[in-house]
Amino acid sequence: MNFQSVENIANAVLYEGYMLYPYRASSVKNRQRFNWGAVVPQSYSEAQNGTEAWEMQTQCLAIGTDSSTLTVKVRFLHLTDREVGKARSHGASDDLEMVRALEVSGELFQAWQEAVERDIELPVLTLRGPQVVTFDFAFPATRKTDPILDSSGLTAGAFLRTQAAIYARVRVRIDANVTPAEVKSSGCFKITVTIQNTTEFKSASLASRDDALLSSLVSTHTILGIEGGEFVSLIDPPEAYKNVAPECKNIGTYPVLAGSEGERDCILSSPIILYDHPEIAPESAGNLFDGTEIDEILTLRIMTMTDAEKREMRSIDDRARAILERTEIMPNEQLQKMHGAVRGLNKVTKPTYG
Repeated sequence: MNFQSVENIANAVLYEGYMLYPYRASSVKNRQRFNWGAVVPQSYSEAQNGTEAWEMQTQCLAIGTDSSTLTVKVRFLHLTDREVGKARSHGASDDLEMVRALEVSGELFQAWQEAVERDIELPVLTLRGPQVVTFDFAFPATRKTDPILDSSGLTAGAFLRTQAAIYARVRVRIDANVTPAEVKSSGCFKITVTIQNTTEFKSASLASRDDALLSSLVSTHTILGIEGGEFVSLIDPPEAYKNVAPECKNIGTYPVLAGSEGERDCILSSPIILYDHPEIAPESAGNLFDGTEIDEILTLRIMTMTDAEKREMRSIDDRARAILERTEIMPNEQLQKMHGAVRGLNKVTKPTYG
């Protein structure tokens, strides 16, 4: 079992939709963000009559014994509200006027929603059932001020970064004795991982979705690993498990086998529909925050941006800047590789006609 082997796919899932072309805060498609895998506070979900989920459930099958071990890892983005303040008196940092953007010494500073990666790795569990184990975790609220200095070193403004507290619960349930009658080998276990947002969220009926997302788990996904056993594909289960696999109930997530082709010791369960053993195309130079990774089109569009548009993209945050800088120095050979690739050829036989 090697979680590292699924890192590229998991990170693509984590940042799916983080920002979209044209990668600028002023674009309409980036004003309401993070639509994938949001687990909102329960009170907000109830105020929205359940249209926003407050829990996510992964359910899958594993073949093993009482000595097999299970590792569960939950990953999500914790949003940070980044405001920009302009100093009313040049050089003073304690009297700020909030603005959408601020230009200082030729550099642009913008308000934005940043994101911090959160990883929760649960203690290793023995694959035996029935058992239910619950883990509570929390990330406290934070507020930080970072001065924006002009070319002379005086304070011209400041970034104010605010994170709301998040409280959540992960429940792992393992049920044994779900082995089909015709299977005489190792036992089959049903594994259920439930993620719930237990954050106390006041005035839920009046809050905006943006406010709720600051207290939400965003781009939430689960990685499961097993030692001394293997998982059953829910997409293409072995013949003996075809009647059992469809009974698995997944809420807001889609578990698939992950890792190299043929490996069955890792599951990636994400809000993005994937196939078993997904992989990033070798021609993809980096994450463009688009799950379909239409690299050539997006890269060409970035190349056609005006200098003013690139300036805004460069200043939005480090991740957008990395996309732009990677595109600007991309050699023509790399661009040509994006145009198309042949993965394999099948022999064409002469057709027969009846």
